[in-house]
Amino acid sequence: MKIALIVPMPEEAEFYYQHFHNRKEEMFGCTKFEHFSVNENEIYLGLSGIGKVNAAMNLTSLLAKVDIDLIIMTGSAGSLKPEIKKKDVIVVDSFAYHDAHNTVAGDYVEGQIPREPARFNLQSKERKQFISFLKAKKVAYKEGLVVTGDSFIASEAAKAEIEANFPEAVGVEMEGASFAQVAYHFKKPLIALRAISDNGDEDANESFEEFVKEAGQKAADLIISYLKQ
Repeated sequence: MKIALIVPMPEEAEFYYQHFHNRKEEMFGCTKFEHFSVNENEIYLGLSGIGKVNAAMNLTSLLAKVDIDLIIMTGSAGSLKPEIKKKDVIVVDSFAYHDAHNTVAGDYVEGQIPREPARFNLQSKERKQFISFLKAKKVAYKEGLVVTGDSFIASEAAKAEIEANFPEAVGVEMEGASFAQVAYHFKKPLIALRAISDNGDEDANESFEEFVKEAGQKAADLIISYLKQ
């Protein structure tokens, strides 16, 4: 299997280098990917960069050149629900853009890009297999809609606006919907794993800096264990 494993930041990628060896650097577009072989799987590990354009550009650069079988996206997110706490793991079941407001442009809903799906649904047999793995390992996780935008959410006002438009959303971050949109058009399954690093409020920046490595480590440990089984 050819698997794209993409994280936004170097702090999150460094955990994988401790487990994957004999890597070969390859450039796709302007993005460097590390190419590994793990249990007869070919792993392409790359940084998406931060934000929607970087995420879409860099994933597209890879998919245009390599016939990837599965995309795995990891990283961190802010919580939008009081029951979703720091260090919780979310296995995303759908994405939308919280900064896409196109309801006056036609028969669209909040979070929908015109002529694109209302929600990017991630249900697939690959995702079901990953869920089964988590259950077998007795790993606690949450599921739900996560919303994406180009702003780091760090105020109660910004958080309240998102919650009003997406009352069902459990988390907020900056890349996921772009990954999902690209995966949708390339017809590739996507497993999206987000570890909660902050609450999306005024303490978000301090919390993010404190927890991003811990959140990245938690996600990496799960993915590495899954790939090695």
